[in-house]
Amino acid sequence: MVDPEDGPVQVRFGAYDRAVHILNGRTGQPLYEPFVTGDIIKGTVTSDPDGYPLLYSGSRDNNLRILALDRGRRPVELWSLSSDTAPNPVWNNDWDGSPLIIGDYLLEGGENSWFYVVRLNRGYDDDGRVTVDPRIRLLVPGFDDRLFAELGDTEVSIENSVAFHDGVVYFANSGGLVQGWDVSRVLEGRRAARRVFRFWTGEDIDASIVIDDQGYLYVASELERRNARSDEVGQLLKLDPRRRKDPVVWDVPVPGEGGDGGMWATPGLVGEAVIAATNTGRVLAVDRDRGRIAWELRLTPPTWTSPVIVDGVLLVGDCAGVLHAFVLRDDPLSGPPRELWTVQLEGCIESTPAVWRGMVYVGSRGGAMYGIGDRG
Repeated sequence: MVDPEDGPVQVRFGAYDRAVHILNGRTGQPLYEPFVTGDIIKGTVTSDPDGYPLLYSGSRDNNLRILALDRGRRPVELWSLSSDTAPNPVWNNDWDGSPLIIGDYLLEGGENSWFYVVRLNRGYDDDGRVTVDPRIRLLVPGFDDRLFAELGDTEVSIENSVAFHDGVVYFANSGGLVQGWDVSRVLEGRRAARRVFRFWTGEDIDASIVIDDQGYLYVASELERRNARSDEVGQLLKLDPRRRKDPVVWDVPVPGEGGDGGMWATPGLVGEAVIAATNTGRVLAVDRDRGRIAWELRLTPPTWTSPVIVDGVLLVGDCAGVLHAFVLRDDPLSGPPRELWTVQLEGCIESTPAVWRGMVYVGSRGGAMYGIGDRG
């Protein structure tokens, strides 16, 4: 979502039609021509947070792109990075995660299992058009030899969006390896970086790591490999990265009930609760301090959409195409929420809703982007 001073709210997204779209948030009409890539776009696009007319997007055509939006109605590609250029690509060549922009740097992990820090060198030319001159400043593997030995295969990739706290970037891969890299010096223009945290869950992690205001990590794993490690540590974990040798504060097992278990969705935090949507349709509220399940809801599985909490209202979609809004209690752990409303959409809802100025925007497997709001 982008809300410019001199125009309508813009809804920006990539889609399975292989294109990046920018729509009028009130009418749904295109504001720009679609920018077509060579394959589907699974990740969420990133708009420049510092006001530059730039959009950052990956695609399954191997390329991470920077698009300029100040050349008329057609987005213009200023730069692209192929995932095949890594020194040892592992597993796949997609870009699923949303690029994170900090200062003049782009931070991103790829399905080639490498993590990048790119200096953007943003600016404007003599005609006032936005420019970039990207340079890769850090490239580190999302894997290590120990992981391959523990896992027994090399089917690993970074599919989540990176998280950042106090100079350290956190990401995980589909082999269950959670890493923290201190990139503070890189963001100051130097090249020195060091790994400061390593933890192995044993299971595929698609969900992004969530960090609270005290620096604790909340990690949601899938349950597919069903190895001894995943039995040992569970699928929803609270980790303390300051306790490097024993970081587990608590863990919650999320069984598959006859199929794959765990979570594909990123958890949400509200008050003292962690809200997690699971593959089996259970939506759990877990006590952040003790790791105790306080209550749960049952929706049509799989629930891959990440829960969104805005002004005490929980939004979550299910695979029957129903978008649910629940009113949380003042103490979210004190009991289940009441359902405020539902909207029936076409197709399974796997994307995460965006909320802005009384509108909810969400896409579904039926092939549409919806703007949902009060008609009044």
